[in-house]
Amino acid sequence: MPFQISPGVTITEKDLTTVVPSVSTTIGGIVGEFGWGPCNEKVRITSENELVALFGEPTLDNAKYFWPAANYLGYGDNLLVVRGIAVDARNAAVKADATAGEVDLIENGDDYDGSTLTDALFFAKYPGLLGNSLEVYAIDNAGWNADLSGDATALAIQNKFKAAFISEPKTSADAEASAGENGLDEMHIMIIDKTGMIAKVANDVIETHAFVSKAFDARRQDGSNNYVVNVLRNESQYVYAGKLAQFGADVGQPKTTTFGALTSNIIGGQLQGGLDGSALTGTELMAGYDQFDNAETVDVTLLMQGGSAGLAVKADANAVGAYVRNIADTRKDCVAFVSPHHDSCVAVADNTAIMTEIKLDKEALGSSSYGVMDSAWKYQYDRYRDVFVNVPMNGDIAGLCARTDFTNDPWYSPAGVSRGTIKNIVKTSWHARKADRDELYKLSINPFATRVGEGIQLFGDKTMLLRPSAFDRINVRRLFIILEKSIAIAARNLLFEFNDEFTRSQFVNIVAPFLREVQGRRGITDFKVVCDSTNNTGQVIDTNRFVGDIYVKPTRSINYIQLNFVASRTDVSFTELGA
Repeated sequence: MPFQISPGVTITEKDLTTVVPSVSTTIGGIVGEFGWGPCNEKVRITSENELVALFGEPTLDNAKYFWPAANYLGYGDNLLVVRGIAVDARNAAVKADATAGEVDLIENGDDYDGSTLTDALFFAKYPGLLGNSLEVYAIDNAGWNADLSGDATALAIQNKFKAAFISEPKTSADAEASAGENGLDEMHIMIIDKTGMIAKVANDVIETHAFVSKAFDARRQDGSNNYVVNVLRNESQYVYAGKLAQFGADVGQPKTTTFGALTSNIIGGQLQGGLDGSALTGTELMAGYDQFDNAETVDVTLLMQGGSAGLAVKADANAVGAYVRNIADTRKDCVAFVSPHHDSCVAVADNTAIMTEIKLDKEALGSSSYGVMDSAWKYQYDRYRDVFVNVPMNGDIAGLCARTDFTNDPWYSPAGVSRGTIKNIVKTSWHARKADRDELYKLSINPFATRVGEGIQLFGDKTMLLRPSAFDRINVRRLFIILEKSIAIAARNLLFEFNDEFTRSQFVNIVAPFLREVQGRRGITDFKVVCDSTNNTGQVIDTNRFVGDIYVKPTRSINYIQLNFVASRTDVSFTELGA
């Protein structure tokens, strides 16, 4: 408190209620190839329906990317999806002369904001062939009231506008109040699914924007911006506005301007030139995973390799898997889930050949306690295309961890009968015998087991760490991630405080109750917190450091069970047998 000069009462508060906070344990992250949606940008998805709505249904080319994401969402409801994109992908567009011409690649909203646009009227919001299904039209008051009886096509569009909107566009209340007399600044925007690729119904109106303004400073009654370019930028699911001059010379003027008509009665047309681009390369997938490399700005706990395990070149696939695992190694607050290459475990001649190839994959992927590797692909039904497909299982294994977080805690093993059953699976791509499972487990690769009446289960809970350690188990690694992350957040409150007995006692009093709770929930068997003059010596204090030593004994999952059955004669007492 400050020194007082004259008598008086000063009231201050000091908050000593700091506790160790709860942290997120179930946030998945994946990069994939999709037919729609923003590119190289993280989007939070909570269900398979959301995944389809934003990124599109699976195709022959991208099913191996779609299904790991969808399968994860069958267990958890928090997934950050990044759509990777090839450099030759393009956004569909409609030009002033209704031709395709040269179109651009606009990856996401930030890319659009920084782009120097071509002479297009409208751009598809996202790159891909799907954008070619869109028709976009704008109409203002002059177009609404024009006599188009001599142009059957324009008349049909005019009638479609009149069926979709309640009244004609005129002068907005905001423009009228700002002396834009008879400016007629309003227009309507209508988006149609021409071929039915999006709404499944051809020529269906799938989105409308009513009474948007030509004025860049126009406001709605709720205070939000009503400028046509900004409305499409922020609210449309399908299109951006293109070069303003194509809307009319007065579009983009302040609301005090007296506005004239659009350059024609109705402007727009069918978008053309959209391209999905080439199949993603390893480099392009890695660029997508860079979205997850900063632990301070991105919270993710379960990072999946996804369908990159199916890249045509095996070395490229394993390079992406190693890259994902390396992100987890660097962050040290998440676990990476990887799968063997498609050609290592799908339609391979026999188990011997499969084992040889999977071993090579493991060597390429490396050793790490922050990585988890499975041993097979999943054969499942693709209901969107009515076919069966093989897809990597890293999404399922991450999903098992997500489900375990919900049903138990992160420090429980996700394997076995209770928590390791795989959903929506017909069979694994190969059947590992007991000898195969033994060999895989020695290499820190998790096998699967098929049990009659019990389904297919993850039958291992090892991390990719090869050397013997407590951290060679998934539950122990995830336990320490939770402890380290939670306690580190709580410890930030001590930054710039004094390293004295009071602060050290405060630290112990924050950490110990948290560890007791974890102990009560079967995460650890014992713990000790040391933060006193023994580890905060004068040298430590003089160098502005603070040391807290936290010792924990993690609980261990049962991997091996031995049952001893002893037969004895009827006349022998069990005590004689030492029982």
